Amino acid sequence: MSTQEILATVAGQEITSADLEAFIQSMPKEQQMYASNPQFRQHALDQLINARLFAKYAEDMKMDETEEFKTILKNAKKDILASMAIGETVKGVEVTEEEMKTFYEENSNYFEQGANVSAKHILVKEEAKCQEILEEIVAGKAFEVAAQEYSTCPSGQKGGDLGEFGKGQMVKEFEEAAFNAEIGQVVGPVATQFGYHLIKVEAKNEASVTPFEEVKEQIRRNLLQQKQNKAYGDKVAELKAKYM
Repeated sequence: MSTQEILATVAGQEITSADLEAFIQSMPKEQQMYASNPQFRQHALDQLINARLFAKYAEDMKMDETEEFKTILKNAKKDILASMAIGETVKGVEVTEEEMKTFYEENSNYFEQGANVSAKHILVKEEAKCQEILEEIVAGKAFEVAAQEYSTCPSGQKGGDLGEFGKGQMVKEFEEAAFNAEIGQVVGPVATQFGYHLIKVEAKNEASVTPFEEVKEQIRRNLLQQKQNKAYGDKVAELKAKYM
């Protein structure tokens, strides 16, 4: 599609595809993600046409000759100039690879992933019942089947699956039993405030630090924001000294 394709004409003035692209780019970021959707583009074009229609109507009503319009235009000009000047102030701000690596090395605690386990459980009210279920599992009954049949926890419908959890996410007694259990081992009964549990650990992940490459872009964005804020603050101080 040519950037100069004429999409509509309002009062003798053409609206081109370039005008539409500029209009879409002025929209909030969450709306711009639909820019390639034909229905969204048609809706945006309708909005742009309507805006031009009202602008023409306002000219015919000589609203551009009113003091209100002149005041709004004056303030808008200042806002546009301020926005352009701010953009110019932060335009050259960059973050180097070395800066990112230095931040990563000096703040490794930010990127730590705590140890976690993936486990399933069966919850019942009585210890005797919990022991009875354990005996059935030892005798060959599948843990998941027993969970569906006996567990009072909603997770029972998923075979008792709790997914992954780290330390501090479960009650103390449950957490200690799960983190101390061997993979594949069924432990219990474990008493908590909720009742009695049988726990089967599916997997364990030791504490680790997320690799630099996985957090590199996050670090770049954070450092860039910090450096832009500093450049902005320094310029504000400079301008206050000059103009105030």
